[in-house]
Amino acid sequence: MINATELTLLKKALDKLAEGYRGLPDFSSEFDAEAVAEVLQQVATRMHDNFPYFHPQYAGQMLKPPHPIARIAYALSLWVNPNNHALDGGRASSAMEKECVVELGEMFGWDGPLGHLTGGGTMANLEALWVAGRLHPGKRVVASDQAHYTHSRISDVLGLPFSPVAVGSDGRMDLDALEALLRAGNVGTVVATIGNTGLGAVDPLPDLIALQSKYDFRIHADAAYGGYFVLAGRLHDNTRAAFDSLAAADSIVIDPHKHGLQPYGCGCILFKDPSVGQLYKHESPFTYFSSAELHLGEISLECSRPGASAVALWATQRLLPLVRDGEFAAMLDDCLYAARDFWQRLQESKHFVPLMQPELDIVVYAVDAPNSREASERARAVFAQAAERDLHLAMIELPVQLVQGHAPGITANSETITCLRSVLMKPEHRDWLDRIVEILELSAVEIA
Repeated sequence: MINATELTLLKKALDKLAEGYRGLPDFSSEFDAEAVAEVLQQVATRMHDNFPYFHPQYAGQMLKPPHPIARIAYALSLWVNPNNHALDGGRASSAMEKECVVELGEMFGWDGPLGHLTGGGTMANLEALWVAGRLHPGKRVVASDQAHYTHSRISDVLGLPFSPVAVGSDGRMDLDALEALLRAGNVGTVVATIGNTGLGAVDPLPDLIALQSKYDFRIHADAAYGGYFVLAGRLHDNTRAAFDSLAAADSIVIDPHKHGLQPYGCGCILFKDPSVGQLYKHESPFTYFSSAELHLGEISLECSRPGASAVALWATQRLLPLVRDGEFAAMLDDCLYAARDFWQRLQESKHFVPLMQPELDIVVYAVDAPNSREASERARAVFAQAAERDLHLAMIELPVQLVQGHAPGITANSETITCLRSVLMKPEHRDWLDRIVEILELSAVEIA
């Protein structure tokens, strides 16, 4: 976890940063080092009360450690503490952000999209649906019922009607259910989830594009979790087709603080048509005077935003370019390998029943039991028992019919089933599967 090399690199970078301000009169901010040291020891102790998110035995929620270069660059920038709302507060970091946005757009096949970083996927999706609502006033937003709950909540905030769309046994949006809503009319936006957070399923974007030619609606691709897999080389054919179609979407959200190796919070919203920037137009009596160039606050609903996020992302994209067959893409393929290997091992287990084959790096599985209530109880018990051995999983509540499509031996005596969920988003997970499976099996035996 702690790497002295990182501290050495940070010190050298800080020395280089200081060279840029040598012309200023000497100035130093005084503080009580002993008091600060005491408080920092308290902070470190309080931070013990966390799961080991950085470790391969954490395979629970979507928590991926930042790359060392992101940590170092983020910390380095804090000595300046730039604000990327206006160029007045973050000239260098704003330029870095704009370069990052161009590269993220190119990753999806876009040349010069409008976009900026956000505090996370929720704010990025808010901006996408806000623009959609301005272009299709009062029209309905639809997303799969396995899409992130943020879409229904954001729609409510924006005063837009929202409808969920059923999914099939593969976790993807059901096209017949979607078209029934489209035929009823008043749908302005269809959200295509490119890697839903529960199951990792990728909505059939090529089919949505085909429907768009028949009905008038925007396509917003929520690729907050899965977006970077566009660079992966080992996707299934259907999944590859969805990623290859992203260039046809009207807007895309991606979260660099997930697979992009960034600290929280770092999301990103991209619009294919830069002219939607006029919807953001506003006046400010005290900003935007330092330069005739575009200030990022002029195309953002957020005001103050940390320039540190842009600095860290820029540094990471310099070290690990967003290209297929590169070092970064290989990390994504390792995650895919880990998930598929894990799913295959669960197929051979006497205690677990894997659900749909993973499209990305999320694996969902039930604990085998005669009925849905007992399966849920056993899942919760395995979850707790595995944590005692420092294997940290996640749980997911799914409709019983969805689970029975993969585990017909579990009879239904409840509407939902609690299942286990493992997010294998660290490349290192590929080498830790033996230990992960061993702990899982031991945990299942102990609760039997």
